[in-house]
Amino acid sequence: LVAFGVAPGFLVFRWGLEPWGTWGWLAASLYVTCGALRLARFNVQYDNAEKRHFLGLPIPGAAEVIASSVLMHQYLGGQALTNRSVLVLLFVYALAGLMVSSVRYWSFKEIHFHRRQPFWVLLAIIVLLNLFVAEPQMFLFTGFSLFAASGPAHWLFIRGRRVIAQWIQRRTGQG
Repeated sequence: LVAFGVAPGFLVFRWGLEPWGTWGWLAASLYVTCGALRLARFNVQYDNAEKRHFLGLPIPGAAEVIASSVLMHQYLGGQALTNRSVLVLLFVYALAGLMVSSVRYWSFKEIHFHRRQPFWVLLAIIVLLNLFVAEPQMFLFTGFSLFAASGPAHWLFIRGRRVIAQWIQRRTGQG
């Protein structure tokens, strides 16, 4: 909780929430509180949980998004966003909400690196390592942000398919 909850909460408060005063303090404390709830839910559901997915954004993932956002901001010169405080405030509330949500995230536990892999996997790993070495701030920010967005994107995709299927079913049932 300290490494992935309190430290990122303090970091994001000092970086972009301090001008908001009480609202910034509340956002940072909500992040820490939701992180504690996320860890508690993980510990309670560990034996019963599906191994392929996490329920809610894992707290290390949320901490990585915060840390890589600060790194990316510094990489861009430190003053790239004029309304940084508003974006950071909404961003922290969104991360806190995702941690306690029921959105599913892929856990990567079923990847078996010891098995034989196709040649393109080796090439992809080499390209990713080159990108990481060339621009680590950009690579980390993009990767962690995509992971955080993957849960809601997957939920929207599944929900959209259901809505379309229901619409088609209504249309074909009426005709």
